[in-house]
Amino acid sequence: MGPWAEAHRVFHRTLLEGCGNPVLLETFDRMWTASELARRRSAHRNPDRDGAREHRLLEEAALTTFEPSAGRRCHSVVNPVHSCVYFAPERQDELAALGLERGAMAYFADRAAPLGAVGAGTVSATFYNFNHEHVERFIPAAWSIATPEAVLAARLRGADKVLRRLFGEEALTSKEMAEAAEPALRATEGCHREARPLYAANAGLPVPGEPHLALWHAATLLRGHRGDGHLFALAIAGLSGIEALVLHNATGTAPTSATFIRTRGWSAGQWAAARDRLRERGLLGEAGDLTESGATLRGEAEALTDRLDTAPYDHLGPAATARLTELAGGFTETLRAAGAFPAVHFGKG
Repeated sequence: MGPWAEAHRVFHRTLLEGCGNPVLLETFDRMWTASELARRRSAHRNPDRDGAREHRLLEEAALTTFEPSAGRRCHSVVNPVHSCVYFAPERQDELAALGLERGAMAYFADRAAPLGAVGAGTVSATFYNFNHEHVERFIPAAWSIATPEAVLAARLRGADKVLRRLFGEEALTSKEMAEAAEPALRATEGCHREARPLYAANAGLPVPGEPHLALWHAATLLRGHRGDGHLFALAIAGLSGIEALVLHNATGTAPTSATFIRTRGWSAGQWAAARDRLRERGLLGEAGDLTESGATLRGEAEALTDRLDTAPYDHLGPAATARLTELAGGFTETLRAAGAFPAVHFGKG
């Protein structure tokens, strides 16, 4: 096989490698030589065929087709720009200044404010993994203390203070910050409001003028879009809110069970019962570890979430998505180095 023929083989095999299917790749390797011989013998039958153009079109299609997992990778580094505020005192201080209780009341009011003065049922439905009785202790009571409009203003002030402390003025005013905000906002233009209540509510808010707050706003929208879709995936997987938490905790990469129990309002008994139900389904082992079936179910849920969340990154395009991932990845490293996500809150068990 000459150099051109080998390059031809590598080109077509590379196109298939993206599928990650070993059976398909094995079949390709086994049949390539025979197909190459057939191709050479038939070439003279269609001398006007433009093979170079056909291969250019294949290349262009491959380079402009969005890989669903690329959206997940981008989200994983953009999301911390939003979520860092939940571990910071500045946000709590701003909400407490309105008269809201620190902790659960401030949290529920903060996240629900874009929806308006909604009741506990709406919060439980859209937040998914919180004990409804826990939500009822604070919603709708929070709205008698502070209006949603006042809460929205307070959370933006809190986000500004958090990001200024964690990033520092140099990063906030850098060209990279402004560069990241632009594609992040552009990605949100591809999001869909249908059946995505948290995204749709936040999408109705004005975009802040300062780049770091514009990036935070975009991260909020992208988080809401993916999160709303993820709830569909969890429901299809047959996982209740608390069961989803227990299964997530078993990966060792999520908040600890103590953190989940405290912040989501579940009791130790309810947590243990959910773990027992997952064991009965074969999703957890006796020690609480993920079984192969459990890992498969989580993988399927994440893959479905990826497919439901391709729109913003399809709209942005592969090159800009990769650049946003690169920029946001650097900012996320800065956040982690600054202690934005205390290790004590994360881990298995």
